[in-house]
Amino acid sequence: MRLLSPLLAAVAVSATLSLPAQASQELAQSKACLACHNVDKKVVGPAFKDIAKKYAGKKGADVQLAAKVQKGGGGVWGTMPMPANPQVSDAEAKQLVKWILTLK
Repeated sequence: MRLLSPLLAAVAVSATLSLPAQASQELAQSKACLACHNVDKKVVGPAFKDIAKKYAGKKGADVQLAAKVQKGGGGVWGTMPMPANPQVSDAEAKQLVKWILTLK
C-alpha cells in the first residue's frame, strides 16, 4: 500500500499537467483546425510545431497569430491562403495560439 500511494500521486500529477495541452488539441479539433493542420506534419497548412519554431521568441507573435486564426491570411507558408475562422472567439484564438507556441 505504501508503494501504491506515491505511484497514484505521480499518475494524478502527470494527468493534471497534461490537461491543458489535451484541452487545446481538443479545441483545435472542435474548431476544425485539424482539417488543414497537424501537430507534427504539414497537411494543407503548416504543422503546428513548424509554426511554433518559426515564431519562437518573436515579440507580438501571439497577437499576430490569434488575429490570423480568426481573419485568415496568406503568403507566409506558400500560395494556399488560410481562410477566416469566425467561429473561433478571441479567447479561443488566444488559447489555441498559446498552445501552438508551446509545441516543440
